[in-house]
Amino acid sequence: MAEETSASIYDFPKYYDLLFGSDWKAEFHFLEACFAKHAECKVKRIFEPACGTGRLLIKLAQAGYEVAGNDLNPKAVAFCNKRFARYGLPETAVVQDMSDFKVRRKFDAAFNMINTFRHLPSEETAAAHLRCMAAAMNKGGIYVLGIHLEPTACLAMQEEGWSARRGNLVVNSYMWSKGIDRKNRMEHLGLHVDVFTPSKRLRIVDHMEYRTYQKSQFLSLVKKVPELEIVETYDFSYEIDQPIRVSAATEDVVYILRKKKN
Repeated sequence: MAEETSASIYDFPKYYDLLFGSDWKAEFHFLEACFAKHAECKVKRIFEPACGTGRLLIKLAQAGYEVAGNDLNPKAVAFCNKRFARYGLPETAVVQDMSDFKVRRKFDAAFNMINTFRHLPSEETAAAHLRCMAAAMNKGGIYVLGIHLEPTACLAMQEEGWSARRGNLVVNSYMWSKGIDRKNRMEHLGLHVDVFTPSKRLRIVDHMEYRTYQKSQFLSLVKKVPELEIVETYDFSYEIDQPIRVSAATEDVVYILRKKKN
């Protein structure tokens, strides 16, 4: 019989990392392609807001980049830094709010790939985040930001599930929409994460809240931070030679934001 606990998946960095880290190669190669194609400065230093377990930061660090990140969850930050230490790398993840932070040295590129941006609960915190990113970025640097938009020309996806395995550890997840608070633009999501090992089964029952963005709402937000401009858009297939045009039916979007030189 499965043990069940009501908790945040972010408090289980080992399981979170397996779920979201198994497909790192496509994202890694896409990021490097974005650096080469869209950055107007040489990319040496990279930053990840809401870095979690550092699943991509560690790969970038091993490829020779200087990396750093922040996250609100101390368990995730500790996991990330232990990973850096294991490979003899500086422990550069810190506990910080992604809407209120400063960096010691400006970076050349940044990324937030899997919708974490939508955890910011209001227009004010979202704009504050983009202002922090602009202030911490060198001119010509890019911010690769992946989000799910709410389509207006069709029904939004209501559920999704995915699985990952490492040795005898199997983690399955199922996420579904419980509904949207239109007044506050907040989507309520349920999440079940089932963990299997040879000796036990654990179900983590989580609840998440994501701010909703339609195409026009996201464009309006970016205009509030004039230092940044949208230079290209892609979808979650991460094909650098196949940019997309965002329409009223588009859901998965990767925005390439660049800090203006003037």
